[in-house]
Amino acid sequence: MACFDKCHCSVDNRRHSSILYNILKNEEHQDSHKGRNEEHSEGNGQACSCGSQKKVSLKSPQVTCKAASAVLVKTLRFVKSLPCFQELPLADQLLLVRSCWAPLLVLGLAQDKVDFETVETSEPSMLQRILTNRQGAEKKHHQEHQETLLLGHNVQQHKGTQLPTATEIRWIKEFLEKCWSLGISNKEYAYLKGIVLFNPDLPGLHCARYIQGLQQEAHQALNEHVKMMHRWDHSRFTKLIIVLSLLRSINGNAIAELFFRPIIGSVNMDDMLLEMLGAKI
Repeated sequence: MACFDKCHCSVDNRRHSSILYNILKNEEHQDSHKGRNEEHSEGNGQACSCGSQKKVSLKSPQVTCKAASAVLVKTLRFVKSLPCFQELPLADQLLLVRSCWAPLLVLGLAQDKVDFETVETSEPSMLQRILTNRQGAEKKHHQEHQETLLLGHNVQQHKGTQLPTATEIRWIKEFLEKCWSLGISNKEYAYLKGIVLFNPDLPGLHCARYIQGLQQEAHQALNEHVKMMHRWDHSRFTKLIIVLSLLRSINGNAIAELFFRPIIGSVNMDDMLLEMLGAKI
């Protein structure tokens, strides 16, 4: 109870938990879902360990980075629209967003049917690294990283990036395929996002107990919705929770490097997220 008093989350407003329930339950996404981009992955299915460690990059970054940027904007808009999130101390808001933006983004990619194709990329030589570092020291990058500019920014391969491996990308692709095979609805995606967002286990949270209550509420709302809409499928709730657990295998740095480094260059991803969180989107 002290936690709630301290952060003004006032749990006798436990009706605010019902506010979250209603927000999640009635959350509608503005645009009709885009058709899945017909970019079928060619080289991510290697069975050998050497192939799985090869670095990869997007085959069509101009298209895919723009789609991922649009999903990121929608994701942060969803987060900011939740009254219970807005009531949290700013430090807790920032901690939650910094820790969960990547899994939320991947859920958004699944919801918007954003598919992508990657290609293997050779490692730069020692000479290329020296020249790249010298160029980086001589030329300071000034990127506009507001989300509106993010969507229209020219996409180019940033040479200082740490490209993800084929294994890291395979985890993302498998998660997307699993979501699509289950035919997850918009409301189910909204509940899943609530479960991911309100993670009470993060060190340093001021309102961990309150956040735990919000996560439990999202679990309950999802369970009730599934029981009502899928009465014949008694295992669907379990399937959705198992799918959610697969997000733990997805590397947030790989997400940032694959989808956003070609756009933001040397700009720190955390800095961009915090700026977008404070912007009117």
